[in-house]
Amino acid sequence: MTQWQLTATLPADFTAKPLRQLLTQDWWLPKHLVFSLKRGQRVLVNGSYRPVNFDVLAGDRLQLTFVPEDFDHPFSNVDPDSAATVAVLYETADLLVVNKTPGSKTHPNQPGEVGTTLNHVAAYLEPKGQQPYILNRLDQETSGALLIAKNPAVVPPLVRAIKEKQVQRTYLTWVHGRFNSDHGTIALPIGRDLEDQRKRRVDGEHAQSAITHYQVIQRTETATLVAIRLQTGRTHQIRVHLSALGHPIVGDPLYAHDARQQRLLLHSWQLKLPLPFSFAEVRLVAPVPDSFRAFEVTQ
Repeated sequence: MTQWQLTATLPADFTAKPLRQLLTQDWWLPKHLVFSLKRGQRVLVNGSYRPVNFDVLAGDRLQLTFVPEDFDHPFSNVDPDSAATVAVLYETADLLVVNKTPGSKTHPNQPGEVGTTLNHVAAYLEPKGQQPYILNRLDQETSGALLIAKNPAVVPPLVRAIKEKQVQRTYLTWVHGRFNSDHGTIALPIGRDLEDQRKRRVDGEHAQSAITHYQVIQRTETATLVAIRLQTGRTHQIRVHLSALGHPIVGDPLYAHDARQQRLLLHSWQLKLPLPFSFAEVRLVAPVPDSFRAFEVTQ
């Protein structure tokens, strides 16, 4: 039977607490999963089952075993495609960060669809007997760091980490024009554009709060290199906000008016990530694409 087993050793500075508190508050496991582990006696502490009100201590070794019945959707069922384009930035037994190529959709939208980043990652994981589980997406023309789970057990903690702003992404982009200020915050609500279903716009239909922070990295006579950190995650948020300021992203096919051969210069550059079922975090950098440097040379 398929199952997923996770192990962890509590650090030396860990303060003793009930197992239930560790699982729900520190490791962000939903209560229904904790209940399933308890009911199936699939929580071992130092090799023995312990009830969830049992105190765990520094140095204790925990083993959690999950089964398909624990999840509504235990298998991702993504058709594998060629793994040739998969560039791994970071990998553990439970998660993967890849450097997404521009022009590749993040995930398939219909059964049997191939050619997306997730299809490529499925091919990469297939020899290991693993499947990819999507956690967030990047627009098709956006490149850079993309976080993917390798089993369903780490999906809820990572989704919660994203919701609690513990996963922090910094984007890099070239925009048209020179920014006057070195840094700032854009707080403009974003909704649907009724004139073009592909687009979003400030104060559009069903607008939601959207907050974007920016820091200027470099200026030329006609363009600005900007680092972007999102506080919210609306569709096309970076593209819409920068366009609303009069600084559309270079190569944006929807919000700028560049030559068709110019790719969108938006890159998921840095990623800070708390590792699930641990107390550690990692910081990753996705190499800046050659297209960014080529554009700089022409300015």
